[in-house]
This record gives sequence, structure tokens and C-alpha cells, in this order.
Amino acid sequence: MAFLRSTRPEEDFDVIRGRTVILRQPVASDYAEWAELRALSRAHLTPWEPAWAPDDLSHSMYRRRLRAYAKDIRDGACYPYFIFDSSAGALVGGATLSNIRRGSSQAASLGYWMGAPYAGRGYMRDAVATLLPVAFGPLRLHRIEAATMLTNAASIRVLESCGFEREGLARSYLKINGRWEDHLLYARVNGRPLSAVSRQSGEC
Repeated sequence: MAFLRSTRPEEDFDVIRGRTVILRQPVASDYAEWAELRALSRAHLTPWEPAWAPDDLSHSMYRRRLRAYAKDIRDGACYPYFIFDSSAGALVGGATLSNIRRGSSQAASLGYWMGAPYAGRGYMRDAVATLLPVAFGPLRLHRIEAATMLTNAASIRVLESCGFEREGLARSYLKINGRWEDHLLYARVNGRPLSAVSRQSGEC
């Protein structure tokens, strides 16, 4: 059956344009701007991310990430993007569709991060809104999942404003900054109407 085979888009989605952002797959020349923004945002990001390796921001680690990204993209397992302000061109964050499952699942996990200087300005909401039509359209995914810590109010707002619905609580779900943390589980299913809360917030 066709839907049980590996599903790859007919075109490469290395650049996706949104209302205020541009999503582009990372390249080697992004290293300096990426490392600077991540370093500047360390205190802002570490409460919500796995513990950083000692060489996390090194050029060699970045090159290893790019090689891993390239393989995952070829395999249709992951689509990583950097998020840029569409007017100024500055790197503001990142978003990734990962853990893509085909067969009878047709699902993926959504993850994202936002640089400290750009938090709270609507960039992530626009980035997620920009990515969803690609996920549900050419990528032919049926379900996008996301998990967020209970105290991450900003992430919860992004997900709920983009029509993700809360499905439950996962105890000790991910090891974040050295500690096992409970996470709220969210998902958005292709074709499912937005909840009343999502409609009031504005559809993504």
C-alpha cells in the first residue's frame, strides 16, 4: 500500500517564507551568527533544554550537526530550520520537525528555541504557523506532537495559539538541564478544527 512506504516530498523545502519570518535549513556560513546568539541566550535557554556539552558552541560540533542534519534530511527523518526575521535578516531562533514516523503513523515531533533578544515578539508563533502547512501538505504528515515543561508559559501560549491541543502529562519525560522533568503533551492533527481557545487567539 502506498501510504506504508517512506514518504518524501517532491521538492526540497530548504526555505519557507512566513509573514514575519523566513525558515531556512542551516548552512555552514550560519555558524558565527548561530554561536553568538546561542551564547548570548544561554541563561534564557538552559532551563528548557538538555544540558549543553562543553563544546556545544564549537565550530567542530556545529559541523557535526550539519552532517547529521544532511543525513536526516536525505532519509526524511528530520527537517531542521533556522528562523530569520524577514525584514532585518537576523537569526532569531530555530524550529525542527524530528522523529518523523511514516507507515500507519505519519507523525512528527516539533521542537523549537528562541534567542533571548527576540523572545515575546511573535516570531515563534509565526514560525510554527509557517511550518504547519508544509508539514500537513507536501510532507503529508497527519499528526504533529510537541512537549513542553509545565512552567514554560511562553511555549504553552505558542502551541495553544496554533491549535495544538493538550493531551496529557508525561512524568519525568525528558532530562532537561540535568534533571528529569514532567512535560505537558500537545498535538495538532491534520484537518481537525481548532479549539475555541485557539480560534480566540487567532488561527495558525
